[in-house]
Amino acid sequence: MKIDFKGITAEELSFKINRVRLNPEDKLDIKPQFSRQVRKVNNNEKLNFVALSVKIESTEAEPKPFDINVTLVGIFEVSDVKNDAEERSFVIEATKNIYPYLRSAVTNLTASAYIAPLNLPIITGPLFPEDREQYAFTVGSNLN
Repeated sequence: MKIDFKGITAEELSFKINRVRLNPEDKLDIKPQFSRQVRKVNNNEKLNFVALSVKIESTEAEPKPFDINVTLVGIFEVSDVKNDAEERSFVIEATKNIYPYLRSAVTNLTASAYIAPLNLPIITGPLFPEDREQYAFTVGSNLN
C-alpha cells in the first residue's frame, strides 16, 4: 500500500467563551470528544478525505469556560490497497498524521482568544479505541 499525503485544510474552527463561574479549588475537566469521518471521491478511488474533529462543549452538568469545535480534513492519495486490513491501516495512519495539526489548531485557537492555550495531549498510539486492536496486530505490540 502506498499513501501520499496531499495536504490539509480547516473545515471548521470555532471558539466561544462561556461566562461560567468556576471555583478556584474545582478541577476543570475539559474532556475533548474526538470523531473521524473517511470519504472517498466518487470518480477517483485513490483520493481519500479524512476529517478529524475535536469538540469541547459546556453543559449544565459539566460547565466549561469555553466551547471549541475544530475539524481538519487531510487529503490522501492511496494506491495498492489489497484488503480491508490495509484500508483500516490507512485510516489509522491518516489519523496519526492529522492529529498533530489538530493539536496545533486547538492551541492556536485558544491562544488567539487571549486565554491560556489549551494543549491537547500527545498521543503516540491510536487515537480511537476501535483502532487499538488493529494497531496492536499491525505493529505486534499490546496497547492495553
